[in-house]
Amino acid sequence: MTAAAPEAASRVGFIGLGLMGQPMALNLARAGIPLVVWNRTTGRSDPLRALGARVVSTAFEVLQRARIVILMLADGTAIDEVLGRGTPVLAATVTDRTVVHMGTTSPEYSRDLATDIEAAGGRYVEAPVSGSRVPAETGDLVAMLAGDDDVIQQVCPVLRPMCRETLFCGPVPNALLMKLAVNIFLITTVTGLAESYHFAQQHGLDLRIFRHVIDGGQMASSISRVKTAKLLSHDFTAQAAAADALKNNELVAQAARQAGIASPVLDVCHTLFDETVTLGRGAFDMIAVLAALEARTAAARTDPEQLAVVSAGGSC
Repeated sequence: MTAAAPEAASRVGFIGLGLMGQPMALNLARAGIPLVVWNRTTGRSDPLRALGARVVSTAFEVLQRARIVILMLADGTAIDEVLGRGTPVLAATVTDRTVVHMGTTSPEYSRDLATDIEAAGGRYVEAPVSGSRVPAETGDLVAMLAGDDDVIQQVCPVLRPMCRETLFCGPVPNALLMKLAVNIFLITTVTGLAESYHFAQQHGLDLRIFRHVIDGGQMASSISRVKTAKLLSHDFTAQAAAADALKNNELVAQAARQAGIASPVLDVCHTLFDETVTLGRGAFDMIAVLAALEARTAAARTDPEQLAVVSAGGSC
């Protein structure tokens, strides 16, 4: 890719139109940013096509046709495949391109990816976001940025239609470390809310009053309001899937272990989300961690000795 396509200077590439990626890309298209997009499941591209985005048949074509390419992919394996990392193809895909990694991977992976892209003649910005599907739809995500300041300044105008705030965190991988730190609060908060709801439900309390107390008190937040509403309506449609919460939990736990940092509350949540996924709720919203709590209660009532084991954390 030594000669760029004529449109490359003006188009922005977007690869990965999943639960978060599609609404993010739609916000770019609605803002009038010329887009070229690719997704493995082709039907996810149709709403972008309707808004004027150029839909191509391979990820390589996106990298041919855009100078700035946003990746919103599930994991490092998907990123490596798209970029041809570890093969001579990498230089052909990233030379004179800026790759913006907006998904969540391990910090170590991102640091190594930055090294490889820059060695191949490309530029790299780490830009994970805080927020789930609804903030992605409304353009209210918060982006954490890491990389060279001059490259970040070039990328920021592209991020504005998707993000309410963009915050510079320093060198790679500080943005992903910040994202993992924030995710500890998110995961433990949602798990605590599910346990609180479960306690009230099992005692036969009026759950509408429970909701009003939560929403009207000092613990209220946009997360508590959304998740409590989902619990009361039994709506487990994913805004942030339980399987993704488990993946993020594993990334945080790994980073904590490597740095010798204690994370006891997160470790309990890790076990509960693992149980949630095992129960077949991985594609449900992360508030479906309630299912793991319900299963533990049912097991404890069948075998009361289990209650002592679970309460003592013996299963974690």
